[in-house]
Parts: sequence; C-alpha cells; structure tokens
Amino acid sequence: MYRYDHYDQTIVDERVAQFRDQVARRLSGEIGEDEFKPLRLQNGLYMQLHAYMLRVAIPYGLLSSTQLRKLAEIARKYDRGYGHFSTRQNIQYNWPRLQDVPDILAELASVEMHAIQTSGNCIRNSTSDHLAGVARDEIVDPRVYCELIRQWSTFHPEFAYLPRKFKIAVTGAVKDRAAVRINDIGVRVVPDPEDPSRHGFEILVGGGLGRTPRIAEVCREFLPREHLLSYLEAILRVYNRHGRRDNKFKARIKILVGALGIAKFRAQVEAEWAQIRDGAMQLTDAEFERVAGHFEPPPYRTLPDRDTFVAALRLGKDRTLGRWVASNVIAHKVPGYSIVMISLKPKGRPPGDATSEQMELIADLADQFGFGQIVVTHEQNLVLPDVESDRLPELHARLTAQELAEPNIGKVTDIIACPGLDYCSLANARSIPIAVRIGQQIDDLDYIHDLGDLTLNISGCINACGQHHVGNIGILGIDKQGEEFYQLMLGGSASDDASLGKILGPAFSSEQIVDAVATVLSTYVDNRESPDEPFLDYVRRAGFGPFKERIYGHA
Repeated sequence: MYRYDHYDQTIVDERVAQFRDQVARRLSGEIGEDEFKPLRLQNGLYMQLHAYMLRVAIPYGLLSSTQLRKLAEIARKYDRGYGHFSTRQNIQYNWPRLQDVPDILAELASVEMHAIQTSGNCIRNSTSDHLAGVARDEIVDPRVYCELIRQWSTFHPEFAYLPRKFKIAVTGAVKDRAAVRINDIGVRVVPDPEDPSRHGFEILVGGGLGRTPRIAEVCREFLPREHLLSYLEAILRVYNRHGRRDNKFKARIKILVGALGIAKFRAQVEAEWAQIRDGAMQLTDAEFERVAGHFEPPPYRTLPDRDTFVAALRLGKDRTLGRWVASNVIAHKVPGYSIVMISLKPKGRPPGDATSEQMELIADLADQFGFGQIVVTHEQNLVLPDVESDRLPELHARLTAQELAEPNIGKVTDIIACPGLDYCSLANARSIPIAVRIGQQIDDLDYIHDLGDLTLNISGCINACGQHHVGNIGILGIDKQGEEFYQLMLGGSASDDASLGKILGPAFSSEQIVDAVATVLSTYVDNRESPDEPFLDYVRRAGFGPFKERIYGHA
C-alpha cells in the first residue's frame, strides 16, 4: 500500500498544528462559529444533531492493520467505543469533543492518516473497487490511479472552493464494483482499441444522487493512460467555471451536464483539454511505475488450487460454515487464496458500525491470516483480501466469536443505511431503527439465501447518503406533518446496469414500512419464474403491478 514520503507527512503534520491553533482560538472565543465553520469543514469536522462528527479519510478504502488499531484506539479514547464506516469507504466518529479533535488528528498523522478534504466543496476521497488487486476479473489495479488522483487533487489551489462537493470513483475490473455511474466522475479502465495489450479509460461524468438523481453519461469513450490527470483537470475547470453557485441544490456537476446536454458539455471539456493535454500533467511511465511500486503483490505462497475445497465447504454438513462461505467468500486471482468479506450488518446492530474490540480483532486477523491489510467497501463492510483457503474454517470460528460472521454479504439484510435522524441534523427520519427492524423480521437464513442477491438501501433524507435511489429496494425517510414516513422505491442498481429506482406508491408510517418490505419480498418469491431469477430482473420484467396489488390492494 502507499506509504507517505517526507512531503505527505509534512503536509499532514502542519495541518494538525494549524487546526490546533484554530480550535484554541474558537474555544477561547477569539473567533466565532461563522469564522470557524469553514476551517473545521476543511478538516472533516461537522456539527451534527447532538455533537460534532469527524470523518476520517481512508483513501480508496485501504487500511493497514496498524491503522485499523489506531482507529479502534481513537474510538475507545475519544469517542464511545465504536466507529461508523461510510459509503465513501471512510470512517466517522459521532461523539468527539471539539477540544480533543487536534489530538485525534495528531494520532491519525502518526499512522499516515488524516481528515483533509473529507468535507467541504472540494474533491473528496476517491473510491474504488474493494476487490482491487485480488479480483479475478481485474484488468489493472485501480488503486494506482486513485493514488495519483489523490496526489493531484490534495490542496489543488484551483479546486479548493468548487460550486459543490465533488466525488470520483475508479474501477479497474470488468464488473463495476465501485458504483462509478453515480459519481461526479467515473473512471473505468478499458483496453486500448488499437492495442489490446495496453489500457486507458472510459470517462463518465454527471452522476449523483440527492434531490436530482442522475446516472453518469459517457464524456469520452477512450482516454489514453498518460492523459488521465489533464482530462480530469479539464472537466473540473469547466465545472468550476460554469457550475452554479447561487443555489446549492443546483450546484452539482450533474445539473450542469443536464442543462448543457452531454454533447455540449463534452465539447467544452475537449476544448479545455486541448490547451493543457501536452503540458506538465502528462502521466509518464516513470511516474506510473513509481506509484505502482507501492502496490506490488504481497509475497504469496505457491499453493495448489483450492476451489474444489471451498466448494466442498459451501455444500458441506456444517450449514453455518457453508452459508458463510457461500455469501462471504470470493474467489481470489492467486491459486490457494480466498477473499473474505466481513459483514458489519449483524442482526440487531446499526449497519456499518464496528466496536473498538471488533476493529482490533480484525486487525489481528489481517496479520494472522493475511498480509496486514483490510479494505473498507462502499457497502459499509470490511474485506480481508488474502486468506489461504485452507484456513477458512479457522477464520470463520474467530469471526463468529465477535459477531462478525453474519453470512449476508449481498443479501437483503446487508443493508446500506445513513445515520439518519439519530445523528444527522439534515435528516427527516430515522434510518438505523428501520434497518435493525428489517434485519430482525427477516431473520431466517434459509429464506435470506433463497432470495438471492438483493440490495436494500435506506436514507433518512433526500440527500441520499444511504444511496436509496440505487438499491434494488430503496427506502427514503420523509417528514409528513411532523411524523416520520417512508417512501418505498424499487428497481435501482449501482452496478453495470445502473438504474434509478421509482417510488412504488404512497409512503408508509414507521410502523408499516417493515411489513411493506416483507410483502415486496414475498410477492417476488411467489411470482418469480424460477429461484434463479434475481429480484431486480423480476421487477424489470413484471413491473410494479404485482407489488401494488399486494400492498395497496390495486395495481
């Protein structure tokens, strides 16, 4: 993984010292909240409903075991003993005291971490495929490009005050696991059409959720590798120049792309790019190799292929182990190894939360069963990327002891949820209690696995931090005359077949929404063509009629 050089460490250390002085002046009353707000936002510090919230950057979701132990220590020492992993592959602390935040940032800096550009109208933490480096369908490791984007975008003087926050996602595999189509810019590695031995990028632009959800459109079908940074710069320049600043609800790049149309937007980008493409931002082979050197494969052992062994575990007499292997273990590109997904969605617990004890255990397991690395997914789970397949039963036993072996990755109880009204000052309704109640009601593992792969996303407000628009089932909390109600949406997807879900009908009260979800699921089971027909395929084939008839009594 990438290790800081002298410049990285100096930047982070100096930022800690700078913010320590700013906090001291705020606490003394020398500066007021209006002056302090932009300063704290530059350091990832939000004011939430009850307390401050600190968002810590985890670039492209990659952590070392040392870093995860530090995150656990911070949760125990400065918070309430847990952290919340977000859909941007970051971690959030919900209860830090303002006077402690400089010390937290100093502790983060000691393990090459920070909270810079995790908030504010700037280029945020770039996200990527959580299977980067180990996926069998990978064309090239996208983390190299994420790191290059990080170095280009950190403290970029031209893009520190954009019209609105800006998000970039990169995927290097055949299958999109980075949700590139719902980001402001999506970068897909693709083969060079003139030389299949080389690769470049398809560039998508204008995706995003919130009040005006949009699926990104293709801005350039093929971009040579050496021009990645200059082309991103051109897009950001066009957006910075023409993006609206008079209305924050219309300030995202998706609004600009929609207003101009993709053809006109593309023409402006190409014109801007023509002026800078041959300049200093060209990505040389030497620079690529410098960064790629940080992502060399670990010292894998030469092992026999164990796919048959893993398949036998999946179908063996130990049904608990078999279910876990079936849903939480993924084939690795290196023979004899497996990828293990750790669910942070156990029954009765808030989605995405991990206690200090759990984080410390996972750090230990990363050292004992792998090469000391952990990855955060944008579905709010964790990954151990390099586990010897023969050791899967042993690992399962260790995870089970800490309630970390829930066999539900990609299933209906693997719920993406924002913090909602329990924490967020912007929310209209609670998300966490609804997610917990759904998990408690749908607790038959045979039934959950019979449903197959199915995404369920919950947001507590229209800002869509829970990405409800792209859940196969989406739930949006709304305020209805002072009461919490929930809209139910069907048909969304964040993957290669990206689509936005549509509202099924009138909203449900908090007492009704869990039963409504259960009815949606039973309608699907009763009417699908076969157990192999995925939920999303059924919704797209059958439409909303069968669901409306069951839930509302009419189609």
